[in-house]
Amino acid sequence: MTKAANYFEEKYWKDGSLAEKMLAELNSLAGSLGRKVNIMEVCGTHTMSIAASGIRNVLPDEINLISGPGCPVCVTSSGDIDRVLKLAELKKGGLIITTFGDMVKVPGSRKRTLNDVKISGSDIRVVYSPLDALKLASDKPGKEVVFIGVGFETTAPLIAATVKEAHSNKIKNFCVAPLFKLVPPALRYLLDTGIAKIDAFILPGHVSTVIGYKKYFFLADEYAVPGTIVGFEPIDILNGISIIIKQIKYNDPKLRVEYSRAVSADGNLTAVKLMEEVYGTYDAQWRAIGPIKDSGYIFSKKYEDFDAFNRFCVAPVETEEPKGCLCGKVLLGLAKPPACHHFGKSCTPQHAVGPCMVSAEGACAAWYKYGIEK
Repeated sequence: MTKAANYFEEKYWKDGSLAEKMLAELNSLAGSLGRKVNIMEVCGTHTMSIAASGIRNVLPDEINLISGPGCPVCVTSSGDIDRVLKLAELKKGGLIITTFGDMVKVPGSRKRTLNDVKISGSDIRVVYSPLDALKLASDKPGKEVVFIGVGFETTAPLIAATVKEAHSNKIKNFCVAPLFKLVPPALRYLLDTGIAKIDAFILPGHVSTVIGYKKYFFLADEYAVPGTIVGFEPIDILNGISIIIKQIKYNDPKLRVEYSRAVSADGNLTAVKLMEEVYGTYDAQWRAIGPIKDSGYIFSKKYEDFDAFNRFCVAPVETEEPKGCLCGKVLLGLAKPPACHHFGKSCTPQHAVGPCMVSAEGACAAWYKYGIEK
């Protein structure tokens, strides 16, 4: 983009002539590569934006966009869903489970969901913020309130702030089921294992505003893989892809920041410091992937009493993926949603088999909603 671009004018992001110029440039660049390149969009919000804007359908054949493990609901293992369901079934003492909306529809290993448990009599409530759950605990001191802590580095700071407030105000009937995931370790895992052929990454904008762009230097420095932090408007995405293709063409892998209007080198230092205080890391389980080193947050010693799984003695659960479900392969960039025989048949947003169809950021949900075929 030119330095003169006014990023804050809505008309700029809807400039069709600019998009056409970008596409023409992309066609010229891609045509000179002489091969197909696989670009993984890590973030589920990017997946949805790409689907909604039809970008995938107008890109040259040499550019293959593949989805990655950037949907927090999608990467929550079925074993962890089963642990949440066990929590929800603990009715003694008046337990209240609070969660963001997507989680109530995600099936565990026995195809049961939080919605199903609610119908059976458990107290399950959808909230818009962990602070809503904390207020509920404050208002109902005779009840235990559990918040299901699913998310990446974007949501983790707010939950950390909520736990810190509960600790300061001695609200002891509030706790969190920590199921947080971290993006950089997942990228390192993908490159170390070589599971999928990935030529470059479209890196998440929201996460990067929190952790900063320095956290991704290892992509180019250690693996010679280009990565570009990209915003979420169609113009952002086209520009980000163009930046990546130029790096591949000229063999110049570096970390680039297309989303410079929101992302800095060190990110949100207040949020980072808060997470360092409240959390430690552990080898988290990722759905259909397994454990990834230091890829999840658990509570530090000072705040360990707020761990709902420990408080209610709910141990980890080993499970298998639903038969025939390709969510794991979709999350790893090994398959596209239509390759799954469940897709659009036995698996729809109303009756999902796997989480990629449930979540608003899931690749299967995006392909289904917008009728993508390519």
